[in-house]
Amino acid sequence: MTTTEELQTLVLTTLDSKGSIENTKEFKASDGKEVDQLVLLGALKSLVDKEMVEYDTIEDEIWVLTDEGNEIVDKGSHEANVFEAIPAGDEGLSIPELQKLLGNAAKIGQGKAFKNKWITKKGDNLIRAVNSIIDQTRIDLDIICSTGKHSDPNVIADLKRRRLCDKHKIISYSVTKGPKFSLTIEKQARDITFEMLQSGEWKKANFKKYNFDALGIPPSGGHLHPLMKIREELRQIFFEMGFEEMPTNRFVESSFWNFDALFQPQQHPARDAHDTFFIKDPAVGTQFPTDYLERVKKVHSVGGYGSTGYGYDWKIEEAQKLLLRTHTTAVSSFMLYNLAQKEFKPVKYFSIDRVFRNETVDATHLAEFHQVEGVIADKGLTLGDLIGFMETFYEKMGIKNLRFKPAYNPYTEPSMEIFSYHEGLGKWVEIGNSGMFRPEMLEPMGLDPEIRVIAWGLGLERPAMIKYGLENIRELLGHKVNLTMIENNPICAFDLI
Repeated sequence: MTTTEELQTLVLTTLDSKGSIENTKEFKASDGKEVDQLVLLGALKSLVDKEMVEYDTIEDEIWVLTDEGNEIVDKGSHEANVFEAIPAGDEGLSIPELQKLLGNAAKIGQGKAFKNKWITKKGDNLIRAVNSIIDQTRIDLDIICSTGKHSDPNVIADLKRRRLCDKHKIISYSVTKGPKFSLTIEKQARDITFEMLQSGEWKKANFKKYNFDALGIPPSGGHLHPLMKIREELRQIFFEMGFEEMPTNRFVESSFWNFDALFQPQQHPARDAHDTFFIKDPAVGTQFPTDYLERVKKVHSVGGYGSTGYGYDWKIEEAQKLLLRTHTTAVSSFMLYNLAQKEFKPVKYFSIDRVFRNETVDATHLAEFHQVEGVIADKGLTLGDLIGFMETFYEKMGIKNLRFKPAYNPYTEPSMEIFSYHEGLGKWVEIGNSGMFRPEMLEPMGLDPEIRVIAWGLGLERPAMIKYGLENIRELLGHKVNLTMIENNPICAFDLI
Protein backbone atom coordinates (compact mmCIF):
# COMPACT_ATOMS: atom_id res chain seq x y z
CA MET A 1 0.00 0.00 0.00
CA THR A 2 1.36 3.43 -1.00
CA THR A 3 1.90 5.71 2.01
CA THR A 4 0.82 9.34 2.28
CA GLU A 5 4.48 10.45 2.17
CA GLU A 6 5.09 8.46 -1.03
CA LEU A 7 2.00 10.00 -2.66
CA GLN A 8 3.08 13.51 -1.68
CA THR A 9 6.51 12.90 -3.22
CA LEU A 10 4.85 11.52 -6.38
CA VAL A 11 2.64 14.62 -6.70
CA LEU A 12 5.51 17.07 -6.15
CA THR A 13 7.97 15.38 -8.53
CA THR A 14 5.26 15.10 -11.23
CA LEU A 15 4.43 18.79 -10.86
CA ASP A 16 8.15 19.66 -10.99
CA SER A 17 8.64 17.80 -14.28
CA LYS A 18 5.29 18.54 -16.01
CA GLY A 19 4.20 21.82 -14.44
CA SER A 20 0.66 20.55 -13.72
CA ILE A 21 -1.34 17.35 -13.37
CA GLU A 22 -4.47 17.24 -15.52
CA ASN A 23 -6.00 14.12 -13.96
CA THR A 24 -4.70 12.01 -11.10
CA LYS A 25 -6.61 8.91 -12.22
CA GLU A 26 -3.61 8.15 -14.45
CA PHE A 27 -1.36 7.87 -11.39
CA LYS A 28 0.23 4.52 -10.77
CA ALA A 29 1.74 3.37 -7.48
CA SER A 30 5.22 1.89 -7.18
CA ASP A 31 3.75 -1.60 -7.61
CA GLY A 32 2.04 -0.57 -10.88
CA LYS A 33 -1.50 -0.52 -9.43
CA GLU A 34 -3.85 2.45 -9.68
CA VAL A 35 -3.64 4.92 -6.81
CA ASP A 36 -6.59 4.99 -4.41
CA GLN A 37 -8.03 8.47 -4.99
CA LEU A 38 -9.38 8.71 -1.43
CA VAL A 39 -5.90 8.09 -0.01
CA LEU A 40 -4.49 10.56 -2.54
CA LEU A 41 -6.99 13.19 -1.33
CA GLY A 42 -5.50 13.01 2.16
CA ALA A 43 -2.02 13.61 0.74
CA LEU A 44 -3.28 16.54 -1.36
CA LYS A 45 -5.03 18.19 1.59
CA SER A 46 -1.84 17.99 3.62
CA LEU A 47 0.08 19.71 0.82
CA VAL A 48 -2.68 22.33 0.44
CA ASP A 49 -2.39 23.12 4.17
CA LYS A 50 1.29 23.88 3.52
CA GLU A 51 0.31 26.00 0.44
CA MET A 52 2.54 23.79 -1.72
CA VAL A 53 -0.19 22.74 -4.19
CA GLU A 54 -3.73 23.58 -5.26
CA TYR A 55 -6.26 21.12 -6.63
CA ASP A 56 -9.71 20.90 -8.20
CA THR A 57 -12.08 17.92 -8.04
CA ILE A 58 -12.98 16.11 -11.24
CA GLU A 59 -16.18 14.07 -11.16
CA ASP A 60 -16.74 11.51 -13.87
CA GLU A 61 -19.46 8.89 -14.29
CA ILE A 62 -18.76 5.50 -15.81
CA TRP A 63 -20.76 2.34 -16.30
CA VAL A 64 -19.47 -0.91 -14.88
CA LEU A 65 -20.75 -4.42 -15.46
CA THR A 66 -22.50 -6.47 -12.83
CA ASP A 67 -21.43 -10.07 -12.21
CA GLU A 68 -24.09 -11.22 -14.65
CA GLY A 69 -22.89 -8.69 -17.23
CA ASN A 70 -19.31 -9.95 -16.95
CA GLU A 71 -20.55 -13.51 -17.39
CA ILE A 72 -22.33 -12.53 -20.63
CA VAL A 73 -19.10 -10.95 -21.97
CA ASP A 74 -17.36 -14.28 -21.29
CA LYS A 75 -20.06 -16.75 -22.42
CA GLY A 76 -22.58 -14.81 -24.51
CA SER A 77 -26.05 -13.47 -23.75
CA HIS A 78 -28.91 -15.67 -22.56
CA GLU A 79 -30.82 -15.16 -25.81
CA ALA A 80 -27.77 -16.08 -27.91
CA ASN A 81 -27.20 -19.20 -25.81
CA VAL A 82 -30.83 -20.21 -26.38
CA PHE A 83 -30.40 -19.80 -30.16
CA GLU A 84 -27.17 -21.81 -30.15
CA ALA A 85 -28.79 -24.60 -28.06
CA ILE A 86 -31.57 -25.12 -30.65
CA PRO A 87 -30.29 -27.24 -33.54
CA ALA A 88 -30.75 -26.08 -37.14
CA GLY A 89 -33.61 -27.64 -39.07
CA ASP A 90 -37.28 -28.31 -38.52
CA GLU A 91 -36.88 -30.78 -35.65
CA GLY A 92 -35.96 -28.10 -33.10
CA LEU A 93 -35.85 -28.63 -29.32
CA SER A 94 -38.53 -29.03 -26.66
CA ILE A 95 -38.78 -26.46 -23.86
CA PRO A 96 -38.04 -29.04 -21.09
CA GLU A 97 -34.90 -30.10 -22.97
CA LEU A 98 -33.84 -26.46 -23.35
CA GLN A 99 -34.31 -25.86 -19.63
CA LYS A 100 -32.32 -28.99 -18.89
CA LEU A 101 -29.44 -27.62 -21.01
CA LEU A 102 -29.43 -24.00 -19.81
CA GLY A 103 -31.20 -24.03 -16.43
CA ASN A 104 -32.70 -20.71 -15.27
CA ALA A 105 -31.09 -18.81 -18.16
CA ALA A 106 -33.40 -20.67 -20.58
CA LYS A 107 -36.52 -18.76 -19.49
CA ILE A 108 -34.81 -15.35 -19.65
CA GLY A 109 -33.13 -16.02 -22.98
CA GLN A 110 -36.22 -17.62 -24.55
CA GLY A 111 -38.32 -14.47 -24.16
CA LYS A 112 -35.58 -12.22 -25.53
CA ALA A 113 -34.94 -14.58 -28.47
CA PHE A 114 -38.65 -14.55 -29.35
CA LYS A 115 -38.64 -10.73 -29.15
CA ASN A 116 -35.64 -10.59 -31.50
CA LYS A 117 -37.47 -13.03 -33.85
CA TRP A 118 -34.55 -15.43 -33.67
CA ILE A 119 -36.72 -18.42 -32.79
CA THR A 120 -40.30 -19.54 -33.26
CA LYS A 121 -42.50 -22.38 -32.10
CA LYS A 122 -43.47 -25.45 -34.12
CA GLY A 123 -45.82 -27.76 -32.29
CA ASP A 124 -44.33 -28.35 -28.85
CA ASN A 125 -40.78 -27.55 -29.97
CA LEU A 126 -38.73 -24.40 -30.48
CA ILE A 127 -37.00 -23.98 -33.87
CA ARG A 128 -34.66 -21.40 -35.34
CA ALA A 129 -36.34 -18.60 -37.32
CA VAL A 130 -33.07 -17.29 -38.84
CA ASN A 131 -29.85 -18.92 -39.96
CA SER A 132 -27.48 -16.75 -37.90
CA ILE A 133 -27.50 -13.99 -35.29
CA ILE A 134 -25.37 -11.13 -34.00
CA ASP A 135 -25.12 -11.13 -30.19
CA GLN A 136 -25.51 -7.36 -29.82
CA THR A 137 -25.98 -7.58 -26.04
CA ARG A 138 -22.55 -9.15 -25.69
CA ILE A 139 -21.02 -6.56 -28.01
CA ASP A 140 -22.60 -3.65 -26.08
CA LEU A 141 -21.45 -5.02 -22.74
CA ASP A 142 -17.94 -5.53 -24.09
CA ILE A 143 -17.83 -1.86 -25.15
CA ILE A 144 -18.93 -0.76 -21.66
CA CYS A 145 -16.40 -3.10 -20.05
CA SER A 146 -13.59 -1.53 -22.12
CA THR A 147 -14.56 2.14 -22.03
CA GLY A 148 -17.05 2.59 -19.19
CA LYS A 149 -19.42 4.27 -21.64
CA HIS A 150 -21.80 3.66 -24.56
CA SER A 151 -22.89 6.05 -27.27
CA ASP A 152 -26.53 4.93 -27.27
CA PRO A 153 -28.46 5.95 -24.11
CA ASN A 154 -31.30 3.56 -25.03
CA VAL A 155 -28.87 0.63 -24.92
CA ILE A 156 -27.60 1.79 -21.52
CA ALA A 157 -31.17 2.09 -20.21
CA ASP A 158 -32.04 -1.43 -21.43
CA LEU A 159 -28.89 -3.01 -19.95
CA LYS A 160 -29.45 -1.19 -16.63
CA ARG A 161 -33.06 -2.39 -16.54
CA ARG A 162 -31.78 -5.94 -17.07
CA ARG A 163 -29.33 -5.35 -14.20
CA LEU A 164 -26.33 -6.02 -16.39
CA CYS A 165 -24.57 -2.70 -15.63
CA ASP A 166 -24.55 0.04 -12.99
CA LYS A 167 -23.45 3.67 -12.89
CA HIS A 168 -20.40 4.50 -10.76
CA LYS A 169 -19.07 7.95 -9.89
CA ILE A 170 -15.30 8.36 -10.27
CA ILE A 171 -13.55 11.12 -8.35
CA SER A 172 -10.10 12.34 -9.37
CA TYR A 173 -8.19 15.61 -9.19
CA SER A 174 -6.33 18.16 -11.27
CA VAL A 175 -3.33 19.61 -9.43
CA THR A 176 -1.23 22.76 -9.89
CA LYS A 177 1.67 24.31 -7.98
CA GLY A 178 0.92 26.42 -4.93
CA PRO A 179 2.65 29.65 -3.78
CA LYS A 180 5.05 27.72 -1.54
CA PHE A 181 5.75 24.85 -3.94
CA SER A 182 8.91 22.92 -3.14
CA LEU A 183 10.24 19.41 -3.52
CA THR A 184 11.08 19.40 0.17
CA ILE A 185 8.22 18.95 2.63
CA GLU A 186 8.82 20.96 5.77
CA LYS A 187 7.64 19.26 8.93
CA GLN A 188 5.01 21.35 10.71
CA ALA A 189 4.57 21.56 14.44
CA ARG A 190 1.18 20.40 15.71
CA ASP A 191 1.23 21.76 19.28
CA ILE A 192 3.13 24.20 21.43
CA THR A 193 5.28 22.18 23.80
CA PHE A 194 6.89 23.09 27.12
CA GLU A 195 10.31 22.95 25.47
CA MET A 196 9.19 25.41 22.74
CA LEU A 197 8.04 27.88 25.37
CA GLN A 198 11.28 27.56 27.31
CA SER A 199 13.55 28.01 24.28
CA GLY A 200 11.44 30.53 22.37
CA GLU A 201 11.35 28.21 19.36
CA TRP A 202 7.57 28.68 19.11
CA LYS A 203 8.11 32.18 17.70
CA LYS A 204 9.61 30.87 14.44
CA ALA A 205 8.00 27.45 14.28
CA ASN A 206 5.75 26.61 11.32
CA PHE A 207 2.50 25.35 12.84
CA LYS A 208 0.02 23.09 11.10
CA LYS A 209 -3.26 24.91 10.49
CA TYR A 210 -6.37 23.73 12.25
CA ASN A 211 -9.27 22.83 10.00
CA PHE A 212 -12.28 23.88 12.01
CA ASP A 213 -14.63 22.86 9.19
CA ALA A 214 -13.50 19.23 9.20
CA LEU A 215 -16.12 16.73 10.29
CA GLY A 216 -15.20 14.12 12.85
CA ILE A 217 -16.16 10.48 12.67
CA PRO A 218 -19.86 10.22 13.53
CA PRO A 219 -20.19 8.54 16.94
CA SER A 220 -22.20 5.37 17.09
CA GLY A 221 -25.46 5.55 19.00
CA GLY A 222 -25.42 5.05 22.73
CA HIS A 223 -26.32 1.65 24.18
CA LEU A 224 -28.04 0.75 27.42
CA HIS A 225 -25.99 -1.33 29.85
CA PRO A 226 -27.51 -4.78 30.48
CA LEU A 227 -28.19 -3.79 34.10
CA MET A 228 -30.12 -0.76 32.92
CA LYS A 229 -32.15 -2.92 30.53
CA ILE A 230 -33.17 -5.27 33.34
CA ARG A 231 -33.72 -2.29 35.66
CA GLU A 232 -36.15 -0.79 33.16
CA GLU A 233 -37.96 -4.13 32.77
CA LEU A 234 -38.39 -4.33 36.56
CA ARG A 235 -39.55 -0.71 36.77
CA GLN A 236 -42.28 -1.45 34.25
CA ILE A 237 -43.40 -4.46 36.33
CA PHE A 238 -43.62 -2.27 39.45
CA PHE A 239 -45.51 0.48 37.61
CA GLU A 240 -47.90 -2.10 36.17
CA MET A 241 -48.65 -3.26 39.73
CA GLY A 242 -49.42 0.28 40.94
CA PHE A 243 -46.16 1.16 42.72
CA GLU A 244 -44.62 4.60 43.22
CA GLU A 245 -40.85 4.99 42.75
CA MET A 246 -38.93 6.27 45.78
CA PRO A 247 -36.19 8.93 45.36
CA THR A 248 -32.81 7.21 45.75
CA ASN A 249 -30.41 9.98 44.79
CA ARG A 250 -28.68 10.13 48.20
CA PHE A 251 -25.78 7.65 48.27
CA VAL A 252 -24.34 9.13 51.49
CA GLU A 253 -26.62 8.39 54.44
CA SER A 254 -26.45 8.72 58.20
CA SER A 255 -26.16 5.66 60.41
CA PHE A 256 -29.43 6.77 61.97
CA TRP A 257 -31.52 6.23 58.83
CA ASN A 258 -29.40 3.32 57.59
CA PHE A 259 -29.32 1.35 60.87
CA ASP A 260 -30.97 2.91 63.95
CA ALA A 261 -34.33 3.70 62.35
CA LEU A 262 -34.46 0.05 61.23
CA PHE A 263 -34.08 -1.22 64.83
CA GLN A 264 -30.59 -2.49 64.04
CA PRO A 265 -28.47 -2.32 67.24
CA GLN A 266 -25.37 -0.16 67.34
CA GLN A 267 -23.14 -3.13 68.17
CA HIS A 268 -24.38 -5.05 65.12
CA PRO A 269 -21.49 -6.48 62.99
CA ALA A 270 -22.84 -4.67 59.89
CA ARG A 271 -21.68 -1.38 61.48
CA ASP A 272 -18.07 -2.51 61.53
CA ALA A 273 -15.68 -0.73 59.13
CA HIS A 274 -14.90 -4.11 57.59
CA ASP A 275 -18.50 -4.29 56.37
CA THR A 276 -19.44 -0.66 55.75
CA PHE A 277 -17.76 2.32 54.05
CA PHE A 278 -17.76 5.22 56.54
CA ILE A 279 -17.20 8.79 55.32
CA LYS A 280 -14.09 10.61 56.56
CA ASP A 281 -14.95 14.21 55.65
CA PRO A 282 -17.58 15.18 56.63
CA ALA A 283 -17.75 12.40 59.16
CA VAL A 284 -21.10 13.16 60.86
CA GLY A 285 -24.58 14.44 60.13
CA THR A 286 -26.76 16.22 62.67
CA GLN A 287 -30.12 16.87 60.99
CA PHE A 288 -32.62 14.48 62.61
CA PRO A 289 -36.25 14.84 63.82
CA THR A 290 -35.63 15.32 67.57
CA ASP A 291 -38.78 13.62 68.93
CA TYR A 292 -38.38 10.66 66.56
CA LEU A 293 -34.71 10.35 67.54
CA GLU A 294 -35.69 10.10 71.21
CA ARG A 295 -38.27 7.38 70.52
CA VAL A 296 -35.69 5.37 68.51
CA LYS A 297 -33.18 5.77 71.35
CA LYS A 298 -35.74 4.53 73.90
CA VAL A 299 -36.83 1.47 71.95
CA HIS A 300 -33.17 0.46 71.47
CA SER A 301 -32.20 1.07 75.09
CA VAL A 302 -35.18 -0.03 77.20
CA GLY A 303 -37.77 -1.24 74.71
CA GLY A 304 -41.36 -0.33 74.07
CA TYR A 305 -44.29 -1.21 71.77
CA GLY A 306 -44.33 -4.72 73.24
CA SER A 307 -40.55 -5.18 73.02
CA THR A 308 -37.84 -5.29 75.68
CA GLY A 309 -35.35 -3.61 73.32
CA TYR A 310 -31.64 -4.44 73.28
CA GLY A 311 -30.80 -3.13 76.76
CA TYR A 312 -27.68 -1.10 75.91
CA ASP A 313 -26.57 2.52 76.19
CA TRP A 314 -27.60 4.01 72.83
CA LYS A 315 -25.19 6.74 71.66
CA ILE A 316 -26.06 9.67 69.39
CA GLU A 317 -22.41 9.71 68.18
CA GLU A 318 -22.92 6.33 66.49
CA ALA A 319 -26.17 7.45 64.86
CA GLN A 320 -24.51 10.58 63.45
CA LYS A 321 -21.79 8.74 61.52
CA LEU A 322 -22.06 9.19 57.76
CA LEU A 323 -21.64 6.23 55.45
CA LEU A 324 -22.29 4.96 51.95
CA ARG A 325 -25.72 3.39 52.31
CA THR A 326 -25.56 -0.39 52.68
CA HIS A 327 -29.14 -0.95 51.48
CA THR A 328 -31.99 1.03 49.96
CA THR A 329 -34.08 0.17 53.04
CA ALA A 330 -32.58 3.39 54.42
CA VAL A 331 -34.73 5.17 51.83
CA SER A 332 -37.76 3.07 52.81
CA SER A 333 -37.37 4.06 56.47
CA PHE A 334 -37.29 7.76 55.54
CA MET A 335 -40.36 7.39 53.28
CA LEU A 336 -42.32 5.53 55.96
CA TYR A 337 -41.46 8.20 58.54
CA ASN A 338 -42.81 10.89 56.17
CA LEU A 339 -45.92 8.74 55.61
CA ALA A 340 -46.53 8.70 59.38
CA GLN A 341 -46.52 12.51 59.56
CA LYS A 342 -49.75 12.86 57.55
CA GLU A 343 -53.15 11.23 57.28
CA PHE A 344 -52.52 7.60 56.43
CA LYS A 345 -53.41 6.05 53.12
CA PRO A 346 -52.18 2.68 51.78
CA VAL A 347 -49.00 3.00 49.69
CA LYS A 348 -46.81 0.88 47.44
CA TYR A 349 -43.20 2.05 47.14
CA PHE A 350 -40.27 0.64 45.18
CA SER A 351 -36.66 1.59 44.45
CA ILE A 352 -33.82 0.25 42.27
CA ASP A 353 -30.42 1.79 42.88
CA ARG A 354 -26.85 1.28 44.06
CA VAL A 355 -25.78 0.23 47.53
CA PHE A 356 -22.28 -0.22 48.92
CA ARG A 357 -20.66 -2.92 51.08
CA ASN A 358 -17.02 -3.27 52.09
CA GLU A 359 -16.77 -6.66 50.35
CA THR A 360 -13.72 -8.46 48.99
CA VAL A 361 -14.16 -8.26 45.23
CA ASP A 362 -14.26 -11.64 43.47
CA ALA A 363 -16.20 -13.42 40.73
CA THR A 364 -19.51 -13.15 42.62
CA HIS A 365 -19.05 -10.06 44.84
CA LEU A 366 -18.53 -6.35 44.26
CA ALA A 367 -18.11 -3.44 46.64
CA GLU A 368 -21.15 -1.85 45.03
CA PHE A 369 -24.22 -3.42 43.50
CA HIS A 370 -27.87 -2.68 42.76
CA GLN A 371 -30.71 -3.49 45.13
CA VAL A 372 -34.34 -3.85 44.09
CA GLU A 373 -36.73 -3.13 46.97
CA GLY A 374 -40.49 -3.02 47.29
CA VAL A 375 -42.63 -1.90 50.25
CA ILE A 376 -46.40 -2.12 50.80
CA ALA A 377 -48.05 -0.41 53.78
CA ASP A 378 -51.69 -1.06 54.71
CA LYS A 379 -53.84 -2.16 57.63
CA GLY A 380 -54.28 -5.86 58.27
CA LEU A 381 -51.53 -7.21 56.01
CA THR A 382 -50.34 -10.73 56.83
CA LEU A 383 -47.54 -13.10 55.91
CA GLY A 384 -49.94 -14.66 53.40
CA ASP A 385 -50.20 -11.31 51.59
CA LEU A 386 -46.41 -11.17 51.36
CA ILE A 387 -46.14 -14.70 49.95
CA GLY A 388 -48.96 -14.10 47.50
CA PHE A 389 -47.45 -10.88 46.30
CA MET A 390 -44.02 -12.51 45.89
CA GLU A 391 -45.50 -15.22 43.69
CA THR A 392 -47.25 -12.63 41.50
CA PHE A 393 -44.19 -10.38 41.26
CA TYR A 394 -41.76 -13.13 40.33
CA GLU A 395 -44.21 -14.72 37.90
CA LYS A 396 -44.13 -11.48 35.91
CA MET A 397 -40.36 -12.01 35.67
CA GLY A 398 -40.92 -15.53 34.34
CA ILE A 399 -40.03 -17.19 37.67
CA LYS A 400 -42.83 -19.48 38.87
CA ASN A 401 -41.27 -22.20 41.02
CA LEU A 402 -40.67 -20.55 44.43
CA ARG A 403 -39.80 -21.72 47.92
CA PHE A 404 -39.67 -19.65 51.11
CA LYS A 405 -37.23 -20.32 53.96
CA PRO A 406 -37.37 -18.70 57.45
CA ALA A 407 -34.55 -16.22 58.03
CA TYR A 408 -33.41 -13.49 60.42
CA ASN A 409 -33.34 -9.75 59.79
CA PRO A 410 -33.08 -7.17 62.63
CA TYR A 411 -35.96 -5.10 61.23
CA THR A 412 -38.39 -7.76 59.94
CA GLU A 413 -40.29 -10.50 61.78
CA PRO A 414 -41.15 -12.92 60.35
CA SER A 415 -38.44 -12.93 57.67
CA MET A 416 -38.09 -15.20 54.65
CA GLU A 417 -35.44 -15.93 52.04
CA ILE A 418 -36.85 -16.60 48.57
CA PHE A 419 -35.52 -19.46 46.44
CA SER A 420 -36.27 -20.64 42.91
CA TYR A 421 -35.20 -23.80 41.14
CA HIS A 422 -32.75 -23.05 38.33
CA GLU A 423 -33.02 -25.62 35.57
CA GLY A 424 -29.63 -24.75 34.09
CA LEU A 425 -27.76 -25.09 37.39
CA GLY A 426 -29.93 -27.98 38.56
CA LYS A 427 -30.41 -26.57 42.05
CA TRP A 428 -32.38 -24.10 44.16
CA VAL A 429 -30.84 -20.62 44.18
CA GLU A 430 -31.61 -17.66 46.47
CA ILE A 431 -33.21 -14.83 44.52
CA GLY A 432 -34.37 -12.47 47.27
CA ASN A 433 -35.16 -11.66 50.88
CA SER A 434 -38.42 -10.53 52.46
CA GLY A 435 -40.31 -9.94 55.66
CA MET A 436 -42.75 -7.83 57.68
CA PHE A 437 -41.31 -4.72 59.34
CA ARG A 438 -41.22 -4.98 63.13
CA PRO A 439 -43.37 -2.78 65.42
CA GLU A 440 -40.11 -1.53 67.02
CA MET A 441 -39.30 0.05 63.65
CA LEU A 442 -42.76 1.30 62.59
CA GLU A 443 -44.43 2.58 65.75
CA PRO A 444 -41.65 5.01 66.80
CA MET A 445 -42.24 6.69 63.43
CA GLY A 446 -45.81 7.43 64.52
CA LEU A 447 -47.61 4.81 62.40
CA ASP A 448 -50.81 3.27 63.80
CA PRO A 449 -50.19 -0.16 65.43
CA GLU A 450 -52.75 -1.67 63.03
CA ILE A 451 -50.64 -0.71 60.01
CA ARG A 452 -48.49 -3.52 58.67
CA VAL A 453 -45.65 -3.13 56.17
CA ILE A 454 -44.46 -5.99 54.01
CA ALA A 455 -41.16 -5.64 52.15
CA TRP A 456 -38.81 -7.63 49.95
CA GLY A 457 -35.59 -7.09 48.04
CA LEU A 458 -33.38 -8.76 45.48
CA GLY A 459 -30.13 -7.99 43.73
CA LEU A 460 -30.12 -6.78 40.14
CA GLU A 461 -26.80 -8.36 39.18
CA ARG A 462 -27.73 -12.03 39.66
CA PRO A 463 -30.67 -12.00 37.21
CA ALA A 464 -28.48 -10.06 34.77
CA MET A 465 -25.64 -12.59 35.01
CA ILE A 466 -28.07 -15.46 34.41
CA LYS A 467 -29.79 -13.60 31.57
CA TYR A 468 -26.58 -12.76 29.71
CA GLY A 469 -24.65 -15.93 30.50
CA LEU A 470 -21.91 -14.28 32.60
CA GLU A 471 -20.00 -16.22 35.25
CA ASN A 472 -17.93 -13.32 36.62
CA ILE A 473 -19.77 -10.29 38.03
CA ARG A 474 -16.78 -8.10 37.09
CA GLU A 475 -17.67 -8.68 33.43
CA LEU A 476 -21.00 -6.97 34.15
CA LEU A 477 -19.99 -3.98 36.28
CA GLY A 478 -16.65 -2.24 36.69
CA HIS A 479 -13.51 -1.52 34.67
CA LYS A 480 -13.38 -5.00 33.10
CA VAL A 481 -16.70 -4.63 31.28
CA ASN A 482 -16.47 -5.38 27.56
CA LEU A 483 -18.13 -2.45 25.76
CA THR A 484 -18.89 -4.70 22.77
CA MET A 485 -20.99 -6.88 25.09
CA ILE A 486 -23.04 -3.81 26.04
CA GLU A 487 -23.53 -2.87 22.39
CA ASN A 488 -24.48 -6.32 21.12
CA ASN A 489 -26.86 -7.55 23.83
CA PRO A 490 -30.55 -7.05 23.04
CA ILE A 491 -33.20 -5.47 25.20
CA CYS A 492 -33.93 -7.65 28.22
CA ALA A 493 -37.00 -9.86 28.37
CA PHE A 494 -37.22 -12.13 31.40
CA ASP A 495 -36.91 -15.85 30.74
CA LEU A 496 -34.48 -16.66 33.51
CA ILE A 497 -35.80 -19.94 34.83
